[in-house]
Amino acid sequence: MTVVRDELELKARIDDPEAVRRALIAAGAELTYRGAMLDRRFDRKERLRARDEVVRLRVYHPADHASEWGVLGWKGPVGKKDGYRHREEWETRVDDPKAALVVLRHLGYKIVLRIDRAVEQYRLGEATLRLEWYPAMDVLLEVEGAPDEIERAIAATGLPRELFLPESLPYFTEEYEKRTGKTARVAR
Repeated sequence: MTVVRDELELKARIDDPEAVRRALIAAGAELTYRGAMLDRRFDRKERLRARDEVVRLRVYHPADHASEWGVLGWKGPVGKKDGYRHREEWETRVDDPKAALVVLRHLGYKIVLRIDRAVEQYRLGEATLRLEWYPAMDVLLEVEGAPDEIERAIAATGLPRELFLPESLPYFTEEYEKRTGKTARVAR
């Protein structure tokens, strides 16, 4: 039997990441990762884009200079489910992300999008919360998990619930550019 892996998430623009960090720690959240997180999205002749699918290689470079690792994934079309951003997602950890990159290139995939950010990832109950700092854009907080876990995690941040939206990164880059008049940069 195949199990469908659902990704449910919300994102929010964060004005005071230090206050969010303090609130998460006070609520008992565990820091699970700190460092760089580099995403490379791939496509072949825009076939995946046409189907609203993503093939992504995410590479983690820990702040403590431990060995890097990667996560290779496929994501299905984006939808909304009960007010959350939703899509099917399948991922697997790869110990050698450079080898995964070579495999993807030999299969004819080309990098179509780069996203580089520094992150702090926390676990609170069964929810994952990730503070994200981009080269030139707002700090974002992503919250993933089951609906009840997402809601508990959001409450723990002390932030108003209405800040959390079922939107993806392009929405937040556009909002940043409208608000500031500056060009957002999500890659180095």
